[in-house]
Amino acid sequence: MIRIEDVTFTYAGRKKPAIRNVNLDINRGEFILVVGASGSGKSTLLRLLNGLIPHFYEGEFRGRVLVDGVDTRETSVSKLSRKIGLVFQNPDNQIVTLHVKRELAFGLENIGMRREEIEKRIRGIIKEIHMERIEDKYTDELSGGEKQLLAIAATLAMEPDIIVLDEPTSELDTANAMRIAGILRKVHEKGKGVIVSEHRLDLFIPLADRIVVIDDGVIVADGPAKKIVKEVDFAKHRINEPLAIRIYREVTRRGISIEEVPLGVKDIIEFLRKVRGN
Repeated sequence: MIRIEDVTFTYAGRKKPAIRNVNLDINRGEFILVVGASGSGKSTLLRLLNGLIPHFYEGEFRGRVLVDGVDTRETSVSKLSRKIGLVFQNPDNQIVTLHVKRELAFGLENIGMRREEIEKRIRGIIKEIHMERIEDKYTDELSGGEKQLLAIAATLAMEPDIIVLDEPTSELDTANAMRIAGILRKVHEKGKGVIVSEHRLDLFIPLADRIVVIDDGVIVADGPAKKIVKEVDFAKHRINEPLAIRIYREVTRRGISIEEVPLGVKDIIEFLRKVRGN
């Protein structure tokens, strides 16, 4: 679905590339978690996927990005957004209307969808994400979590093949972060691709098919989630290890060998039962 080939990008006014010699293939239906320290290049990587780089961010761009076989340099962001939906870290940078339902309709109207179909699509997304409580609100009345929910809903309403999210829970409390994670799990279960950069690894590692680790603009690891968490030294790349992985490393350091690496809370419980049995 997406192929990044030998891409290096340096923002205008900067000498150091934000990403360097990046190669990455992304298949349809994958749930990919992109992890790295602040400033590692995660956001730049995501901006490549729907053409924001090079169309909206000025700088030196080398290499190419193909989305469904189309070079992103040769098509518009609006066309790419029908295949790759991007949700920004700050929903205030994405919400453009004054009312929730109007926001949900905005993108659909821009692609010329008929009114009857728009209303059907909006009703479906409201029900799917359980937005009934806020559907009649003005957008400036919404909490931070509700705004992020709306931004995700408006993106999903466009029915892209892949939804890309740049640290969607960074400004949210734990309850709202868990809600967002639950929504993305359901989206993935329905066959959509999900690519998310996040620091809340405890929430998102259990959902991921694959983890991409980026450090100083370079992809340093890429593989199945269980392989990455077992083999990659997160601390070396200035990434806070999730609780499950810290427990696993401490137990194995003490000489207890358990083959299956825990990824989340349920895995931790089962893991500790096995440790106790040993």
